[in-house]
Amino acid sequence: MELESGRDPHLQEVVWFAVHCRALTLLLQALFNLLIPDHAADAFSPPRLSQLGGWDTLVEQLLGGLSRWDAEHFLFIAEQGYLYEHNCAFFPLYPLSLRAVAEVALWPLRWPLRLRSRLLLSAVLLNALCSTLAAAALYKLGCAVLGSRRVAALAALLFSIGPANVFMAAAYSESMFSCLAFGAMWQLEEGQSWPSTLLFSLAAGVRANGLVNAGFVLYSRGKSLALRLQEGPGSARKLLLMGQHLLRAAPPAVVACAGVLLPFALFQYYAYTRFCGTGSSVEQAVPEPLLQLALDKGYRLAATTSGAQPPWCSQRFPVVYSYIQDAYWNVGFLRYFELRQIPNFLLALPVTLLGSWAAWTFMAANPRHCLTLGLERRKSEESKPRAGFCCPTVFVYVVHATVLLVFGFFCMHVQVLTRFLSSSSPVLYWFSAHLLQEHEPLLQSHGPDPQTAAPGSEEPRPGEPPGSCGKGPPGNAVVRLLRGYRSLTPRGRGLLGFFLTYWLLGLVLHCNFFPWT
Repeated sequence: MELESGRDPHLQEVVWFAVHCRALTLLLQALFNLLIPDHAADAFSPPRLSQLGGWDTLVEQLLGGLSRWDAEHFLFIAEQGYLYEHNCAFFPLYPLSLRAVAEVALWPLRWPLRLRSRLLLSAVLLNALCSTLAAAALYKLGCAVLGSRRVAALAALLFSIGPANVFMAAAYSESMFSCLAFGAMWQLEEGQSWPSTLLFSLAAGVRANGLVNAGFVLYSRGKSLALRLQEGPGSARKLLLMGQHLLRAAPPAVVACAGVLLPFALFQYYAYTRFCGTGSSVEQAVPEPLLQLALDKGYRLAATTSGAQPPWCSQRFPVVYSYIQDAYWNVGFLRYFELRQIPNFLLALPVTLLGSWAAWTFMAANPRHCLTLGLERRKSEESKPRAGFCCPTVFVYVVHATVLLVFGFFCMHVQVLTRFLSSSSPVLYWFSAHLLQEHEPLLQSHGPDPQTAAPGSEEPRPGEPPGSCGKGPPGNAVVRLLRGYRSLTPRGRGLLGFFLTYWLLGLVLHCNFFPWT
């Protein structure tokens, strides 16, 4: 299936829709932030070290809703570096990118705007770019894995109105992580192993769960080796060839996995040198308001001449990330299973059910493929490959999503599960698109088979002018579903209702410092 030849109207529609959804999100957050007073949340809120100018006040009024909760950490790190120990829970590539955009791309604005305002503006611009590229990468990945451009396009459109949409716009790292992770997965499907490894490695420098993506590299190489070994009849010579293949495949696999793990290891080493060393001038370099904040809140500063070392420094493998999750946020197995956390479990219930339903649907459609881990060569799959969510190539993505789902449900603050899965796995969008495409009459196909037609060759639907496919709202499957919302099945209304409700509630609550996912 050639995806690069000619103009792909589905890709154009995905990009068009992503840009407009981002603009709408920014408009709504500004409106809600102006109309609704902020909640007095017990969250990280460092003091401002300089007075707000007129333009700074305008930026804060228009975009301040995007600097809440964890966004304060990212903006603070981009401005002051890793000053407090608990800042090390947030990986460096995103704040470094914010600082680079603020200092280089927004350099002409350094006179009217202070650094904090330029960092917030940088977050808006960078996330808008990354979320649009993530939608395009998700579409390309869907085309390569699902074999159906219509389902792939619908999934990418759903990504732009996803339940974690507010975090794709706010100064969080989700947009950048989705862009890098989906791009890496797409490159791996296209056989570009080293570009995919580079993107996976960058993703691991954005979020800690990027480490799990090393499994994609291992599985791809392992599957290729397993299928190659099943060619031809068995013999003693084949055993010899098997050993040769293993010796040839092992070094690249080890190097690729090491590349994915390297950013995490380097960041832990940096944290060790910063917080476990014996610095002598750090304390004097810290502005007085930030020192006072550390005293008032009990924050541990970077290494100084006074004070004992943090307990994690004396561990055999000093990993600051796991220590912070344990000591500061009480993250651990079953620690969130308390009666008072029931509302948070209810918040995570929709994405938990959707992810579980997706895994069950795939396993029911491919029981033997799941039992053999997709490592068995089957002639039936070679002669008649299936398209859509239940095709065998989706297996590794279902496993990845299920691992994240189980880990998040039992070991994390469960309300984070929605944005955790939405930014890390394409399965939620693929399965949602599968349900809508299969069961909604408004989306029934009228043109050629979408997995075999060339880009731009699909016939327009009844009532659309020729050539209108993918060139505006009439060709947009999500817009068509929303316009015909009353005629949707209960399943379709519930699915779209979940996406839109979480999008809007996230804007209302998160942007005003109310607890959200």
